[in-house]
Amino acid sequence: MKIQLESIQPASNSSFQILPNSRMNDFYFWHYHPELELTYIEGANGRRHIGQHISRYESSSLVFIGSNIPHLNVDYGVKTDYKKTVLHIRPDFLKENSVQTPELLAVHRFFEQSKYGIVIEGKTKTIAGEMLEKLPVLHPFEQFLEVLRVFQLLAHSTEIKLLHDSPVKNQYTRKSQERLQLLYDFIEANYQRKIKVEEVADLCHLTKVAFCRYFKQATHLTFTEFLNQYRINQAKRLLLLDKNVSEVCYACGFESLSYFNRVFKAITLENPLAFKKQYAND
Repeated sequence: MKIQLESIQPASNSSFQILPNSRMNDFYFWHYHPELELTYIEGANGRRHIGQHISRYESSSLVFIGSNIPHLNVDYGVKTDYKKTVLHIRPDFLKENSVQTPELLAVHRFFEQSKYGIVIEGKTKTIAGEMLEKLPVLHPFEQFLEVLRVFQLLAHSTEIKLLHDSPVKNQYTRKSQERLQLLYDFIEANYQRKIKVEEVADLCHLTKVAFCRYFKQATHLTFTEFLNQYRINQAKRLLLLDKNVSEVCYACGFESLSYFNRVFKAITLENPLAFKKQYAND
């Protein structure tokens, strides 16, 4: 689970990437990428966190996120069964000459609006969602045409809402990215032992107070919250490898079994043993 630039690599002969039933809710918690993203999720209640916008959704959600806008995966923390389709689109999907193509003017304007973050509601959401779910079974050329049809539908819809009053600016400078990467690498190498906030503050050449303020601003979590979530994700992996709960607890850096159980339930809404049994029976 890293807060970073996500590397997306569509096929060399394609300008977009389709991820059907993508289950990435344990990865890239708070992230961004150059590609635009259209995400449809069905059968879940969850939270949208796009730029500075935070809202709840019920049953389903369709959002269009512009290039390099920091966001949370819409299925993060969702524990129920659901379907999700993600469409990643290269920034150059609409070539410069498309502005001069009358048939694509509305789509081009819609792409420009993605800088604000867009949520799509009503019948448009349902129709577009169904179209997205059918994309994986189409041949590449038919996929391309259907993607254009999806955006033509969205571009002419009145059931859209901009999530910000002005284009979202990515606050993560190269220096900030490098500092965060240093922290991720440190956590990955040391999460199995006790880590003090003072230790990571020194790593960043900051005072404890300055580090806590910086980390909360950059990740929207306290350092302890982030570390616990990272450890719980590692714990889930070990539990699925049939390790016992006590062994997993200490292997992931927790010093108390009761505290491990409490944190695990707070994050996953179930205790470690129940989680292990659930997936063992699947």
